[in-house]
Amino acid sequence: MQTNTSDNYIFCSFLGLLIWLPLPLGSNRPWSEMLMVILVSLLFISWSILYLRSKVTLTHCLKKASIAILLLVAAQFFIGYQLYSKLTIDADSSFREFLQSFSLTLIFVLSLLLINSSRRIKTTIIVIIASGLFQALYGSLMTLSGLEYTFFFKKQDYLGVATGTFINRNHLAGYLVICLSLGLGLMIASLKTDTNNWKDFIRRIFEAILSQKIILRISLVIMVAALVMTHSRMGNSAFFASMGIIGTLTILLKKRSVRSTIVLLLSLLIIDVAVVGTFFGVGKVIDRLENTSVDRETRDEVNLYSLVIIKQNLLVGTGAGTFYNSFTAVRDKEVGFMFYDHTHNDYFEFLTERGLIGITPLVLLVVITFLVALTALCKRQRALLRGCSFGCLMSMLAMGIHATVDFNLQIPANAATFMLVLAFGWIGMFYRTRRSRRKHKVLSSTLS
Repeated sequence: MQTNTSDNYIFCSFLGLLIWLPLPLGSNRPWSEMLMVILVSLLFISWSILYLRSKVTLTHCLKKASIAILLLVAAQFFIGYQLYSKLTIDADSSFREFLQSFSLTLIFVLSLLLINSSRRIKTTIIVIIASGLFQALYGSLMTLSGLEYTFFFKKQDYLGVATGTFINRNHLAGYLVICLSLGLGLMIASLKTDTNNWKDFIRRIFEAILSQKIILRISLVIMVAALVMTHSRMGNSAFFASMGIIGTLTILLKKRSVRSTIVLLLSLLIIDVAVVGTFFGVGKVIDRLENTSVDRETRDEVNLYSLVIIKQNLLVGTGAGTFYNSFTAVRDKEVGFMFYDHTHNDYFEFLTERGLIGITPLVLLVVITFLVALTALCKRQRALLRGCSFGCLMSMLAMGIHATVDFNLQIPANAATFMLVLAFGWIGMFYRTRRSRRKHKVLSSTLS
């Protein structure tokens, strides 16, 4: 693993890209999608040039994640097969999807290559938290002030709720959940070992309040408030469900800092929801959940028509990025002939477009990464790496829940940040400190 700083400028540019992607409407426009493809490709080419000049080397995490990379490549290869065999009903849309998927694969690879030190791990997480904090402050300000602007454009929809620089409140909610998950992981990583002395325990709590950790804690509070202000039903439900499940699992697995972890998670529920959430409209989220009905929603009908498309194209799909084209052939008056370019279910959309063959590598990637991150949470002793694993597991579970009713993974900014999250799962498990690398070299030389 490299210890030089030859790729510092690439790493800083990579972080800048992660901050940029959510700004232009979640990069969910053709020009911003292609800009992402170009920028990611340039970063990868720049790193490759350094590698050819022996300025950098492949990281241990990248080598261990080879199965994940192969699965991503297989998923892209299948899109290429759809194009080559003319299985897609819209070649232009599929080609654009191919380029976008290719760039997401490169983001996963670059994450494993560039995040190669403890400092870079912390820096990357802090940058994502800062990006989420900006989205939270901007979205809240636009809503509370009544200005209602998104990315330099006046909002036409979702007035009165926070959307940040995204168009859809659910996509801001999905992005904030990822940022909150990584922030919680970093917060848990900073907790000290429990003490049996209650005076010391209380003293540590006040030290945390008065230290730099309070900045991180306040950031989490602001993001939770913005999440509530989106009024996203499943976004809020997925956040608290995933936090409760992964938090409980972490408490059961941890031998140290158990009491501090419980206090942290309870504070999120009590302070953030009961106090902050009440002020910023958690009651409206609850009302939306209670008033949800099949009669009022058209998403159910869209999903039912998606099942028709899936049945007709079960193995190979209609072509990546072609849901809108295939949906127009089966939709009916029950959805009011509304414009649906995505089904409100990521699982159904991937199945309609890629079929069972195309979705299998992606499913295997997610399952294997989840197991790797879970193993890291169980076995790794270093707090920072356990924090990476926590953030990865919570993000994956929350996105998995939210994906049942929305299409966050079709939004480039959210999909790209999710690829970073997946990389953190592998980093949490396989990252080596300098001491462990030296031990490995000594052992290898002894055996040889």
